[in-house]
Amino acid sequence: MIRAVLDVNVLASGVLGFLQPSTPPGLLLRAWRVGNFGLIISEHILANLRRALAKPYFRRRLTAAETNAFLALLRQEATLVPITAPVYGVAPDTEDDLVLATAMSGQADYLVTGDAAFRDLQTYRGIRMVSPRAFLEILNVTLAPTGPA
Repeated sequence: MIRAVLDVNVLASGVLGFLQPSTPPGLLLRAWRVGNFGLIISEHILANLRRALAKPYFRRRLTAAETNAFLALLRQEATLVPITAPVYGVAPDTEDDLVLATAMSGQADYLVTGDAAFRDLQTYRGIRMVSPRAFLEILNVTLAPTGPA
């Protein structure tokens, strides 16, 4: 099975489209839930996601119960790995080094991120950095039409 880390920006965007997936991040979360790939997370990713979802933009769109349920779902159903493979100075942002370290520690095949500068790395020690849309293509999941036919 394909193993992937979804960056915090993908997870945060995805939770908004989780109930009505019409965006690549929302579809990725649905694809994970039906078993199309294994999701790898770390405490670092969960902590950053919790901080992101506490921002006003997300608080206006999600109830506290929805946020807590999503975080609990990730903790219970995703593969939570300790960061055992240190990565320093590789990613464009030092915070992203810990996301890459999560992928290394969890032996991920892909790191899915909306950050173009991060994706510019293309690969790191066998881990491919791809956009949410590119990962959907890899999984052979198609976007549903969003407008009238």
